[in-house]
Amino acid sequence: MSRGDPQARSVYAWEDAVVAPRDRTPVPFARLQALVDHVWAEEGLRWPPRVRRLPGQARRTVARATRLAIEAPAELPSWVLLHEVAHALTSDVDGNNAGHGPDFVAAYLRLLVRHARLDRAMLEASLVAAGIAWTRDLPPPPSGQGGRQG
Repeated sequence: MSRGDPQARSVYAWEDAVVAPRDRTPVPFARLQALVDHVWAEEGLRWPPRVRRLPGQARRTVARATRLAIEAPAELPSWVLLHEVAHALTSDVDGNNAGHGPDFVAAYLRLLVRHARLDRAMLEASLVAAGIAWTRDLPPPPSGQGGRQG
């Protein structure tokens, strides 16, 4: 978590309290790319990020993502993978990203509802209660491209 991402701590706490208890589906590394490809295609996009192993020295990092790659351990809960896909969706190839800000939360919310089948009204109410901002009318990414345009 960077100092320039003031909402990150709140998002992580919200996930631990609200999302994690409702989605305990573990996904083995061998299935992660297929899941990323599916989610990306369902968003109407091509060229999904590539899934690769999280380096062994990344001891405090569960997973991480850029527009081009998602790094993951041997197994991930599906909600963590959706979190990382939301980062990829709100990043561009130049390394610009939305951090854990309102655009990221909106993309993540859309993915949780669509792919983890969590209730939108419950998630939105819990975001309000946690004081987490999200872009309420964030359009889906431009068809075929994926990620922010810069």
